[in-house]
Amino acid sequence: MENAKQNNKFSSWLRTSITARMLMVGFLILVLLVPLNFIKSLIYERAERQNEVITEINEKWGNEVLLSGPILKVPYKTYTETLKLDQSTGKSIKERKAHTKYAFFFPDALNITSKVQAEPKNRSIYETIVYMANMQCSGAFSRPNFSSQDIPDEDVLWDKVSILIQTSNLKGIRKEIQIDLGGKTYGFVPKYKQQDTSYSVTNPDRVTQHQLESSYIDSTLIPTEGKLNFSFDFDVNGSKRIRFIPIGKETQVSMTSNWADPSFMGNFLPLNNDEEKVTENGFTADWSVLQTNRQFQQQFFEFLPNLSDFAFGVTLIVPVDQYQKSERTAKYGFLVIGLTFLVFFLIQTLSKIGIHPFQYLMIGIALTMFYTLLISISEHSSYLKAYLIAGSAVILLITLYSRSILKNWKFPIFIALSLTALYAFIFVIIQLESYALLVGSVGLFVILAAVMFVSRKIDWQQE
Repeated sequence: MENAKQNNKFSSWLRTSITARMLMVGFLILVLLVPLNFIKSLIYERAERQNEVITEINEKWGNEVLLSGPILKVPYKTYTETLKLDQSTGKSIKERKAHTKYAFFFPDALNITSKVQAEPKNRSIYETIVYMANMQCSGAFSRPNFSSQDIPDEDVLWDKVSILIQTSNLKGIRKEIQIDLGGKTYGFVPKYKQQDTSYSVTNPDRVTQHQLESSYIDSTLIPTEGKLNFSFDFDVNGSKRIRFIPIGKETQVSMTSNWADPSFMGNFLPLNNDEEKVTENGFTADWSVLQTNRQFQQQFFEFLPNLSDFAFGVTLIVPVDQYQKSERTAKYGFLVIGLTFLVFFLIQTLSKIGIHPFQYLMIGIALTMFYTLLISISEHSSYLKAYLIAGSAVILLITLYSRSILKNWKFPIFIALSLTALYAFIFVIIQLESYALLVGSVGLFVILAAVMFVSRKIDWQQE
C-alpha cells in the first residue's frame, strides 16, 4: 500500500510539475542527438562516395592541368681537380675531371591564349566538371647567359641544347606537341624527372609535374643577338582547374570559357579591366605577370625546382554542393528539435493539456526524418526542391499528429507556422555566406525575445 501511494505521488509529480516536464524534455533532446549524429555520419559518407566517383571520372578523362614551359635546357661542363699519388715516382700529380651539368633558362616573353570548353559529366547521381582546353603559346628566348656562374662559352655544349615543357597531366594530351623554334619544328617525348624535394610540400596546391623534352635543337638557331621566337599548341583534356606558371620575364595569359562559375585562384588575379567579365554564358579573363611580381629568377643551374607554388589560374566549380549544404543544415538539428519541444512545452504548460513523453519522442523522430529526406531527395533533385519537399512533409506530419494530441486546430496551426518560420530561417542562413553569422544571431535574439514574452505569465514555482 505504501509503495502504491509513493508511485501515485511520483506519477502525479511527473504529470503536473513544470520541473519534471523540463527534465523530461531535456533528456529526450539529448537522446535525439544520437540519431542526429548518425545522420551527419551518413551525409559525410555520401559526400565521400561522391568524391571517390568524381576522382575516378577525372582520372579517366584527365586531371587538373598545370603548364610550365617552354624552358631551354643547356648542358655545360664543370671541372674538379684532385691530387693523385703517382706510384712510379712517388710524387703527387693533379688530375682534372670534367662533369656535365645543366642550366635551365626561361623565355623573355610568354604569351598564352587559352580556350576552355567545359561540360558536366555524370555517373549515376554524381556530377563533375571536365573540359577540353586549346592553348596557343608563343614567345621568345634570348641567348643563355652563363656570366653569373663564370662559365666560359667553350664549356657550354651548344649542340646538345633541348626544350622542356612541364605539365601535371600527360594522360589528357589530345595530340602530339610540335614546337616551332626559329622556323624549325621539334617534337617532344616524355622524360623521367626525379621529383624535387628542395621545397616544403605543405602546399595543397602543389602537384607532380611531368616532363616532356625535345630532341637537340640546331645550335645555329641560338642567337648571339636578338631573340629566338617559338610557338606551339597544347590541346589537353582536364578537370577541376587549369593553371599556369609565369616563367616568362613578361607573361601574358588570356582565357575564354563557356563555364559561368569560375573561381580565380593562385598568386595572381585577372586584370581589373573592362574585358574581364563573367556572364551566364561564360567568362573571359586576362593576366599579366612581370618578373618583378614573382619570387624566382629567370635561370636555374644544376636543378629545376617545382615552382607550382607560384601558379595562377581558375577552378571550374559546381555551384551547388548538396552534401555541403545538407551538412550545414544538419548542424541546426539541435536548434530545431529544442525550439520545437519548447513550443510544445509552453503550450502544455499554458493550456494544461497533457503531452506524454512518448508523444514528444515521436515528434522528435519526425524532426530527425527531415534530414534523411533532405539528403536522399537532394541526390536526385536540387537542394531547394529537396528542402521544400522534406520540410513540407515533416511540418504536415507534425501538424496532423499535434491535432490528435491537442484536440483542436488553434495550437497545431500555431505549431505549423512556427516550424515553417524556423525552416525558412535556417534555409536563409544556409544560402548566405558573408552575413550568415549576423542573420543567425539576430534571428536567435528574436526567438529568445519571443520565448521570454510568452513565458512571462508562467508560474515557475509549481513543483
